[in-house]
Amino acid sequence: MIEVILDTETTGLSVAKGHRIVEIGCIELKNQIPTNKTFHCYLNPQRKVSEDAMKVHGYTDEFLADKNFFKDIADDFLSFIENKKLIIHNAEFDIAHLNNELKLIGRKPLNKENVIDTLDIAREKYPGSQISLDALCKRFRIDNTRRKFHTALIDCELLSKVYINLTDQKEPKLDFISSEINNSKNIQNIGYCKKIIKPTNEELENYKVFMKKSLKKTI
Repeated sequence: MIEVILDTETTGLSVAKGHRIVEIGCIELKNQIPTNKTFHCYLNPQRKVSEDAMKVHGYTDEFLADKNFFKDIADDFLSFIENKKLIIHNAEFDIAHLNNELKLIGRKPLNKENVIDTLDIAREKYPGSQISLDALCKRFRIDNTRRKFHTALIDCELLSKVYINLTDQKEPKLDFISSEINNSKNIQNIGYCKKIIKPTNEELENYKVFMKKSLKKTI
């Protein structure tokens, strides 16, 4: 399964008040393992960054002044996320801003049905608990000391680890089935492979001796 962890930073909270995107970060996952494919850009929002937003991500008007407009990167961005599930923390916020940018350049909005919101998963699993990205990193003992500011790629890296824990996969899923087995016409509905190793007679005898001599009580 191909998925994309996605995060944005903006000039402020409300699309209705004209706030725009200043950064987009994406990390591709295959079977929940990051691939070497990422998408990242800073954007000139064509408006001032609010003081509150600058405290969150640290991007000044001067830093963003010479960056691309959203229209300049739209094709590359849409190509990167095409036909992939989007994994977002508080997806309502990011999707609203992305769809606003797409609307401004006359493009179709993103399909919300193709989005998994980790905030919703966390809210369901841990009702009444703190479910911010920092709080979930603390819960799952994920090192977030690099997160001095809310920057898109760092947040994506952290969310990729949080996502694995939220879906009860302590480690990323690995596909150990060879392509030869997968392509075989004679084998169907294979979920996993097992190799059963039986102890030898000598090992069984050694085990009996160990149980009698080394253990005082029955376990």
